[in-house]
Amino acid sequence: MRRLVALLVVVTLVMAVAVPAADAGGHVAVNVALGLASFAVFNQLVGGFFYPRAVYAYPAYYPYPYSSPAYYAPPAYAYPSQTVVVQPQPPAPAYSRVVQYPHGRYQLYGDGIQTPYQWVWIPNPPPPPSAPPPPPSQ
Repeated sequence: MRRLVALLVVVTLVMAVAVPAADAGGHVAVNVALGLASFAVFNQLVGGFFYPRAVYAYPAYYPYPYSSPAYYAPPAYAYPSQTVVVQPQPPAPAYSRVVQYPHGRYQLYGDGIQTPYQWVWIPNPPPPPSAPPPPPSQ
């Protein structure tokens, strides 16, 4: 019951502080900063009810004369007896740098690292002129 009353008091106080700050007018940056500060205070006050804080314990007490903890050498590492063969990576899938259309094509220039990618439209050359009709025979 005490926690519930304390929670109601805290929420009332936070709302009393946060509402005038949000309604203060002025610059937008100031309003955002006040809102974030209100949220941070609210989170610190109310967050302990929902998420318990960490408990820290003192180190163990050793009466005098105490014996220090024993340290042992780490276990020896044995290298694997098998040889691991690394397969080379397959090449990256090739993609088409040309997209064909009936009246021309788009071609991709650049490598994306040194020079940016750029699609360029290349029209097809005009068809050759039609052959003149043969002269009338006499």
